[in-house]
Amino acid sequence: MNNRTVTIIVVASKEAVFNFLSNIENLPVWATEFCERLKKEGSHHKVVTSGGELFFKIESDRNTGVIDMFAGPTLDQMGIFPTRVISLPGGQTAVSFTFFQPPDMPDEVCERQYKSLLIEMDGLKKRFSGK
Repeated sequence: MNNRTVTIIVVASKEAVFNFLSNIENLPVWATEFCERLKKEGSHHKVVTSGGELFFKIESDRNTGVIDMFAGPTLDQMGIFPTRVISLPGGQTAVSFTFFQPPDMPDEVCERQYKSLLIEMDGLKKRFSGK
């Protein structure tokens, strides 16, 4: 299973970055390559993507800075997208996001999703660092 991790450094507090990323309602604001819009189906969230709808949930731990994002076609088939928010000296924060390639995903699709992740991370960097 291939995986890719992208880490960015932003000029913002860990608390501000964590609060923003761990709030599922903010997903369409920053994950614009992935999430066209967010909707509710019963008590669950769904992400509307260019390829269809996926169930989506976030589990987070403020103390450790871990934000686990889960997405999949059913609630029983959700892949994990671990994110870590780490406080750095000088008012900076590191954000690391890991993407795992599912066994049934072609390499070309994985590469496109990785490039989309880079665009989204660049957007987060601009949002929090003004660059």
